Parts: sequence; structure tokens; C-alpha cells
Amino acid sequence: MDLGIAGRTAIVCASSKGLGRGCAAALAEAGCRVIINGRDAASLEVTRADLAGRGGEIVAVVADVGTAEGRAALLETAGAVDILVNNNAGPPFKDFRDIDEAAMLAGVNANMLTPIALIRAVIDGMAERRFGRIVNITSSSVKAPLAGLDLSSGARAGLTAFVAGIARTVADKNVTINSILPGSFDTDRLKGGFERTARNEGIDIETARQRSMSRIPAKRFGTPDEFGALCAYLCSVQAGYITGQSILIDGGAVNATF
Repeated sequence: MDLGIAGRTAIVCASSKGLGRGCAAALAEAGCRVIINGRDAASLEVTRADLAGRGGEIVAVVADVGTAEGRAALLETAGAVDILVNNNAGPPFKDFRDIDEAAMLAGVNANMLTPIALIRAVIDGMAERRFGRIVNITSSSVKAPLAGLDLSSGARAGLTAFVAGIARTVADKNVTINSILPGSFDTDRLKGGFERTARNEGIDIETARQRSMSRIPAKRFGTPDEFGALCAYLCSVQAGYITGQSILIDGGAVNATF
């Protein structure tokens, strides 16, 4: 399917690896000029080189998107932004009793305030040009909370609620805002969780991995490419009638009708 976005400029935050990289790859293959981002220059360059030649131009910006300076660098490099994919690492797994105020504020800044700041920076230009696609990568824990991920869930749920009304104010300008809620995907973050489980329970990592996989109706973990394909579709011309939605992609793990 031709997504109709060749030549569009996309910012994909935190895209040197994992789900962000999957989104960047899919948008590049759709012909977009993609601004990729990460804090580690070496890993970002590996990603840039790998994605080069897939379709659209790939531009790497080494920056911490959680800072005003980092966001400014992304926006200056991009110019007129047609597509924004908000993504950032979530706070580590921790009992809420052990989260101090500084960590609480950092989590809210990373997973709520940072994406809102970027949305504010690009949304009016999108509306003026009569095209814009904003995708927020949140988490399935927004819909089905997990103890220990309370800060991540809370901040991402706050973002979801904050933009819900905004999405309706720009829908008539062909600007959409949607969220993707990933479940378990085969990324470094997931592998880190297996290591923690194995250490805490005295089991090997493969046992932890297989046990986690067995709980998913699909009996496997998702891939970043699958996630990226969904993201690219939400950024397409065909998805212009989808806005204000939170779309779960989790292999059926959340057992719910709606």
C-alpha cells in the first residue's frame, strides 16, 4: 500500500533502537525524510547507516529529547514537521513507596511534559499546512496497569488524557493525534526485565522469557517492525479519519472486550 507520505518530514524521538527504530524504519520505507534521535552518538550512527537507502533521507540528531535544548535541536534540524512520533524511555520498575519526589517529577517530565512540548511546537504549522500526524508511544499499562510501573503508567495516562481534547480541535485541519499502546515487544527493555526477574526469583533468563511468552495469547513477543508498520499506517493519508484513539498492540495480552 502506498501510504501517501513520501517526501514528508518526520521526527521520531528515541529512535536509535527498539520501537522508535521500528517506526523510523517504516517511515523511511514509506519515503519520508526521517529525523532520528538518541543520546548515544555511536548507536545512533549505526541506525542511521542501516536505514539509509531504504527510501527517504535519514538525518541523525544526537540529543536528549527530555531537555529544552534537545527538543530545539530536533525542531531546528527538521524544519517544517509533518509527522511527530513521541517516544521516550519510561521510569524503571520500582515500588511506588520507593519513588521520591525528584524521580516522580522526572518521570512526568519524560513521559508527559516532553511530548506535550513537542506537540505544542509543531501542531499549529501542521494545521496551517492542512496535514499532520502525531503518534504518541505509550504503553499497554495505561489500559491494564502493572504494579511497579505506576509512575510510567500515570505519566503516560496523563499524556493520553491531555491530548484527547486537543485531537478534536485540529481534526478538521487534517491533523490527527493517536497513541499506540505496546505490550511485550522483543526489545532491550524487555530483556532487562527478564534479567531482573531471573535475579529476583533465582531462575535462568530463558525460563523467565518463556514464562512471560506463555502468558500472551499469541505465544510470542511482538517485533519492532510490526510496531513500526502500525505507526506508519497511522501517519498515512488513509488514516486521516482516525484521531483521539489509543490502539493496543499486545498479541491479545490485555483480556478485555473494549
